[in-house]
Amino acid sequence: MENTKGKKFTKGGMLAYFLRGCRLLFAASIISGLIVTFINVVIPQVISFTVDSVIGEEQPQGVAGWLAGLFGGVQAVRGRLWVPAVAVLALALVMAVFQYCALYFNHRANQSLMRGMRNGLFRHIQRLPAGWHSKHSTGDIIQRCTSDADVISNFVSNQLYQLVRIIILLVLSLALMFAMDVELALIAAAFIPLLVGYSLFFYARAGKSFRKCDEEEGVLSSIAQENLTGVRVVRAFGRERYERDKFEKQNVYYTGLWVRIERFLAAYWTTNDFLSALQCMLLIVVGTVFCLRGQITAGDLVAFISYNTMLMGPVRQLGRIISGMRRAGVSIGRIAEIMNAEEESYGEAGELSGDICFNDVSFEYEAGKPVLSGVSFTVPQGGTLGIIGGTGSGKSTLMYLLDGLYAPTGGHITIGGRDISEIPNATLRANIGFVLQEGYLYTGTVRENIAAASPSDDLQSVRRAASAACVDENVSSFPSGYETVVGERGVTLSGGQKQRVSIARTLLRKTPYLIFDDSLSAVDSETDAEIRSRLAREYGSSTVIMISHRITTVMNADNIIVMDEGRVAEQGTSEQLLALGGIYKRIYDLQMSLPDELKEGANEG
Repeated sequence: MENTKGKKFTKGGMLAYFLRGCRLLFAASIISGLIVTFINVVIPQVISFTVDSVIGEEQPQGVAGWLAGLFGGVQAVRGRLWVPAVAVLALALVMAVFQYCALYFNHRANQSLMRGMRNGLFRHIQRLPAGWHSKHSTGDIIQRCTSDADVISNFVSNQLYQLVRIIILLVLSLALMFAMDVELALIAAAFIPLLVGYSLFFYARAGKSFRKCDEEEGVLSSIAQENLTGVRVVRAFGRERYERDKFEKQNVYYTGLWVRIERFLAAYWTTNDFLSALQCMLLIVVGTVFCLRGQITAGDLVAFISYNTMLMGPVRQLGRIISGMRRAGVSIGRIAEIMNAEEESYGEAGELSGDICFNDVSFEYEAGKPVLSGVSFTVPQGGTLGIIGGTGSGKSTLMYLLDGLYAPTGGHITIGGRDISEIPNATLRANIGFVLQEGYLYTGTVRENIAAASPSDDLQSVRRAASAACVDENVSSFPSGYETVVGERGVTLSGGQKQRVSIARTLLRKTPYLIFDDSLSAVDSETDAEIRSRLAREYGSSTVIMISHRITTVMNADNIIVMDEGRVAEQGTSEQLLALGGIYKRIYDLQMSLPDELKEGANEG
């Protein structure tokens, strides 16, 4: 699908966008369905002709007389009663062929629509900014891309198709009924607007309920997703009962919403059944009276009853279709919210070099709640910056801004003199290697995880990066080596091993800028020092930013900034900061004065 950047979809526009590529299939399905509908309407006419003119004595008129003439006239047909039977059978066979075509084309179109929706949604979500993802739960996004997409697909392939078919059936059947007898046709037609109007009124009140159910299903999905991804935390803290009760509470509430809707629908269908039965009874009684009076023939009455029976099912389905339209409208709206979210501008990847400068940078995730205020510092190209500070001081946010995941709300960030707002995101991401605070590993092998950003690299390159991250020896000791499957989110590896695999993945890209966001917190001090030593030896030309709670991780940096409540509280080399006697000195004294067995815990805090 084409890029949707900058497009704003209405509900209809978005549906039309997803239908591209499968319109002809849907058109073929609808045309086949219309042929089936036409044959359905013709068959009662054949039966009426048989009852009145072949079995009875009525002289056929119009088309029926012309068709009888093709077989030698009415008398010839009376002598060959098998002719009407064969005609009905032939029509039924033709109808079966087109019914097959309608279903075949419909299912193919439906699968094409689903494929296009899934691909379009996933591609678009991949390009949405981090700020959008932070405001939407994973469970809700998954629910929109699965359940809501299914609702839309079902609406287009089933309900919309049925709606077109019902409209054509109504037009043809009522036209023939009025041609046979106006009064009886008026009785039959009088109930149609009543049933449709009642459906419209009934389901007009159901739209909010359907939307509420969709939203609560998203909440239920989020609870399940969080529980399953955090299963080790659940086990470690014995939260099984709490998590089960939380899920059951939401599930009971969600189920209750649907029970109320189904009770609502049950009342509708019961009333609808009563009105349909009343209409059918009235038509049979009045039609019988008209037949006895000679106002209509027996064949016409049979045809009338056939048409009425043929109509009542579809007319009663209008309520369900209207319900589906409303629910589909809700789902289309929820997916449109995703598709109308502004994509990041990626551009083309290029080279990047020069000093990193933060000039009076401010940022807030929520209006009125500043996270960073007036932050300024410079990292010379090839230099090393250490960042230390308390939890929530804004250390990680600085790097999110540098990597273009968020945009500053004030001030400027430049690299090589270029404001990062003018640098394509593709260039930023291609030149900045970012090891996140929580290393995320995909289900797959160790090799696949390390080579995730550079899948074309060979095993030798993978091992070189792993060696720099001090994880090669660990991986080599596994029975399957680099082909060891790490499990979902790297569940089979220790915290330190996951961090080092994440570091290796970043190092494999050989980027000129490296950011380590507290990504050595799960390794011991000796391994920490070894990794930093190898980084300096093998990646010394890169500009490195080290964020850490551990003083030994940052103390050898060319420059260190101490963050406190979103501001740069102190800045300088380790010696200069120690001489100041401020926050850095207090952290240093605290961590360096602890006994060895306690120092690790403080360092990793």
